[in-house]
Amino acid sequence: MPSLAIVGAGPGMGLAIARTFGKRGFDVALIARTKGKLDSLVDQLGQEGITAAAFPADVLDRPSLTEALDAAKAHFGGIDVLEYSPAPHSLVPGLTMATPSESTVENLQPQIEYNFYGAVTAARAVLPAMREAGAGTLLFTTGGGSINPVPMLGNVNAAAGALRNWVLNLHNELAGSGVYAAHVAISTWIGDDGPEGIPAATPDQIAPLYWDLHERRDQPEAVFTG
Repeated sequence: MPSLAIVGAGPGMGLAIARTFGKRGFDVALIARTKGKLDSLVDQLGQEGITAAAFPADVLDRPSLTEALDAAKAHFGGIDVLEYSPAPHSLVPGLTMATPSESTVENLQPQIEYNFYGAVTAARAVLPAMREAGAGTLLFTTGGGSINPVPMLGNVNAAAGALRNWVLNLHNELAGSGVYAAHVAISTWIGDDGPEGIPAATPDQIAPLYWDLHERRDQPEAVFTG
């Protein structure tokens, strides 16, 4: 069975992406900080006939992230698709938002660690085996501010923009190798509780985009605008 590893798995986009791939025959490795929440998602997917397993790790703890992905590879016999989309729905120490003029090295560095360095760490954990096999998909998610930044997220958008640049260049490097990399920018509010006047979409509406990218393998970036 092919396998998908979701870094930053949660009850929103992570669960929707897991369902999208799981219903198409993929086993799913779920990676996030809290084991109890992951176990709940594993049970939920299992009730839907999708095989999943939990591998707790913190993207800010790079060795633990590598260990979790290594454990997932051992459990499922490899990872065919990696999807990186951590989103701090609860407080993450050190992560704050700042406008461009308020940005400092101190409030930028945690965002870079979370959004960018974690993604690089995850890719390095799975890419060598994908290259050896001549097949694999790497998908990395940010908000739409990685392309069209907004002032209130100055430091967040800077880190996401760095990730986007790196992913597009990784796509260029991997051309012809059988391994595919792409960036997904979600330019809508996710869920139905967003501010009035802001475009919104449910996770289940967004998740099929990831399958389309994996299947088509011909574009390095997709933007979901609703």
